[in-house]
Amino acid sequence: MDRYQFYRVCGVNLDLAIEAHALLRGATKREIPGVKEDKEHHPHATITTIHIFNLEGARALGKTPGTYITIEAPALLRADPPVQEAVAHLLSQKLTLLLQNLKIGPADPVLVVGLGNWQATPDSLGPKVISEFTVTRHLFQYAPQTLPPGSRPVSALSPGVLGTTGIETAEIIRGVVDRTQPKVIIAIDALAAGDLHRIGTSIQLTDTGISPGSGVGKQRIAINRDTMGIPVIAVGIPTVVHAAVIIYETLARTHQSIQAEFWTGDPNWVKGLIQEILKPFGGNLTVTPKEIDDLIHNLAWVVGAALNQTLHTTLLKTKAAIPLH
Repeated sequence: MDRYQFYRVCGVNLDLAIEAHALLRGATKREIPGVKEDKEHHPHATITTIHIFNLEGARALGKTPGTYITIEAPALLRADPPVQEAVAHLLSQKLTLLLQNLKIGPADPVLVVGLGNWQATPDSLGPKVISEFTVTRHLFQYAPQTLPPGSRPVSALSPGVLGTTGIETAEIIRGVVDRTQPKVIIAIDALAAGDLHRIGTSIQLTDTGISPGSGVGKQRIAINRDTMGIPVIAVGIPTVVHAAVIIYETLARTHQSIQAEFWTGDPNWVKGLIQEILKPFGGNLTVTPKEIDDLIHNLAWVVGAALNQTLHTTLLKTKAAIPLH
């Protein structure tokens, strides 16, 4: 059984378009109709852009038509300020590109939403990013003299999760959108990876929005143009991996005799084995590294720095002294 069959049999969802594309292309040994991939190489990162042009490509990858940009930077696993600054700059460049493609002007209001649960560390990326960049919407009313001409109104929201609030996250965001009238939403969320090496090292940007919890099997109302009435850019970083993936990698690297049965045997045997191992957790378990606290802290800084560079170009140029809160 190859990785593609394994993911399908075991129901492993892939949040990252780059993983879905590589998996399907590897299984079919051909390019995917309606999908195009471009790569860029930088000193500290590789950037892969996947364009899904039509419904055929969307159905093949299980993704909405649109642009998916993945920044891969393995050095993000370490606290390395020069690398973090370089990746933040690359992320800012790609965020700016998506905003321009959506016809969002340099002074148009933006709402940044930090999705996730601030009480669960692997899911706290979104809420933590909210404290890492500058909000300005309130200053237009209460301290306009601190803002140089051409400044952008930026507001932020961390709506929590359904289990804490009892309200669908999309409902909370839509209420804020109706009241504050931003031109675009930038949603930040933690993702689930299909590869251990992507935890904390891959940043995905897409102009298609996001479905919170989809990677770990918790379907919620999508946050996208259809539900919000305005464009939604999603920024996601994998912070967990499915335990089934770890079991797969372990089996794939064991003795050849076991490996032969694993690859050629009944796929339901593999599924049953994994379900038995994960039985105490209802057959579904996600895993995160023990260094996740430091990892989330560093990644939140990278995303926050990128947001400042993208949304506050006028403030950065003038080096205006403005209050952060």
